[in-house]
Amino acid sequence: MPEPVFRSDVTVELVRSSASDADVLFAARVSTRGEASLDDLRALGTGAVDEKARARAAGLVNYLMRDRHGSPFEHTSMTFYVQAPIFVFREFMRHRIASYNEESGRYRELRPVFYVPGPERRLVQEGKPGAYRFTAGTPEQHALVDAEVRASSTRAYEAYRAMLDAGVAREVARVVLPVTTYSSMYVTMNARALMNFLSLRTRREGSTFPSFPQREIEMCAEVMEEVWRGLMPVTAEAFERNGRVAP
Repeated sequence: MPEPVFRSDVTVELVRSSASDADVLFAARVSTRGEASLDDLRALGTGAVDEKARARAAGLVNYLMRDRHGSPFEHTSMTFYVQAPIFVFREFMRHRIASYNEESGRYRELRPVFYVPGPERRLVQEGKPGAYRFTAGTPEQHALVDAEVRASSTRAYEAYRAMLDAGVAREVARVVLPVTTYSSMYVTMNARALMNFLSLRTRREGSTFPSFPQREIEMCAEVMEEVWRGLMPVTAEAFERNGRVAP
């Protein structure tokens, strides 16, 4: 049996994208310019615009964000590859504004890779749902969590392998594996959907609607936001300026 691997991180990689601020602008301008919006798109794509035109473009994006005219932001697409523990994926899939394809425990033997909270993970919840905070645990609590996660995950994988070796189907044997097991998936969403995701899965001071995400999915969201900001800096700035409210 392969040795179990324990990780405290997540993997998020941009696989492909068709997402730029210009995509938002041409979609919005078709409302008033019709076929002439194609000329705007070509000019933006070649960079053949002056500073006044750029300022007008930024103003339009901000107006769309501020007044929540959201459909122009849907003319974009980003596909991410994500590796994370299964419990994170179950939170991802609460967002039904994205497309998902996850590796299957029915069709492949799952690897013994498990999530264990790192020393920086806050362990103690104080307060009530909707108004709580997490504080750092004691050294004894961290040691307990680390030891128990490692022991239970190792024992679960031994049971999984024993059933496979006895000829039990993968889809049956996997039932003993914990949600700390790592899985992988592709997730595709547009910029409007991503902003909705980020508004709920990141905690930021100054947000119009404060959010209290679980830290592990926030780790994914932080990488996704960083990548998106590089693709659509004007849109990302307008999102921030308007209280991180998805249009």
